[in-house]
Amino acid sequence: MNAKTQRRDTTEKAEEKTKNIGLRGVTVADTKISDVDGENGILIYRGYRIEDLAKNSAFEETAYLLLHDDLPTDEQLKDFKQRLAKARQVPTFILNALKTWPHGANPMDALQASVPLLAMADPELEVETREANVAKATRLISRIPGVVAAWQRIRHDQEPIPADERLSHAENFLWQLTGKKPDAEIAMDLDIALILHADHSFNASTFACREVVSTQAHMYAAVAAGVGALSGSLHGGANAEVMKMLQDVQNEKDLAEWVRSQLGSGKKIMGMGHAVYKTNDPRAQFLKEMGGRLGRKLGQEQWHRMLREIEAAALAEFEKRGKTTIKPNVDFYSAPVYHLMGIPGDLMTPVFAIARIAGWTAHIIEEKFGEAQGKPALYRPSSEYIGNYCGRTGCVYKPKEERASTK
Repeated sequence: MNAKTQRRDTTEKAEEKTKNIGLRGVTVADTKISDVDGENGILIYRGYRIEDLAKNSAFEETAYLLLHDDLPTDEQLKDFKQRLAKARQVPTFILNALKTWPHGANPMDALQASVPLLAMADPELEVETREANVAKATRLISRIPGVVAAWQRIRHDQEPIPADERLSHAENFLWQLTGKKPDAEIAMDLDIALILHADHSFNASTFACREVVSTQAHMYAAVAAGVGALSGSLHGGANAEVMKMLQDVQNEKDLAEWVRSQLGSGKKIMGMGHAVYKTNDPRAQFLKEMGGRLGRKLGQEQWHRMLREIEAAALAEFEKRGKTTIKPNVDFYSAPVYHLMGIPGDLMTPVFAIARIAGWTAHIIEEKFGEAQGKPALYRPSSEYIGNYCGRTGCVYKPKEERASTK
């Protein structure tokens, strides 16, 4: 083997280490929006720790922070809340369209299909100034909850409920979802949950949004892609899978033994482990406490008790296997929280989208206007072809009758 061949083989082996790993560890852009320190369990939005925002902020204030790079003054927050409230009503033609769709459709499919309809209703759709995109973001943040609530009611043969401008963002969603005056404590807990889910750096759905908008597509096209990415069970769909797991094992007499059996047969414990965090997910602790408190309030403590047992057993098993970096993630404890709020399992991921739309739109604006990394560039990664190869001239095309059967 000559030196040139050796160098090529060494390079190819080095490249193999970075291929087919979901871009983990590959930095694709700069951002000023959020940062995840997976080694130390730290999440920040625009420099602010998630713990401080969850304890002191409201979702509207956090959404403003994500869009504007700083916390609002009292006057700015008042104005932003008013603009959100006034934009809440979902256009009638969209509600009429929802009524024609199969009631058995998955809520995430209904939500994704609704986003282009929202685009058609936006008077500034083709205006590509930063100001216009912030206005579009505000309308999306405001209307996505209305679409989710409307679909939940329509698919159960109920009429959608008009928005109430007097209510907070979280309160209004619960009102439009149930038609009942929202419990103040539950509305506050939902508000905190929305803050915790509002952004998470370059996760799969955010990356999908940024990749689409790098083509100079409009904001709604990018958000539709984000919804599609979020629908997967390895991303936003995980909390629904956690709730399904709990319902499946609620009659198990020995949950620790069930955990050992699951892991022993190579299966996963849904909600355990994260692609970035190597220690505790800082969001999970808030939801863990919230789930316990809501369970006591509503007389449904069994879900929280089961999760604590599953967590303890799983952590013990991971310790034995030397996998000490696997911890509960945000979905592990958000599932029973949403369940206790009256949100059905297949609506949990759309509720995730209600929160994440704030982060998505902030990233879309950053990508469009190069606010962190300079002039925007089209995302165009490379790949390595490993299929059939017949030399530079290509494979010889044969008529159908001359092709050998592969059966």
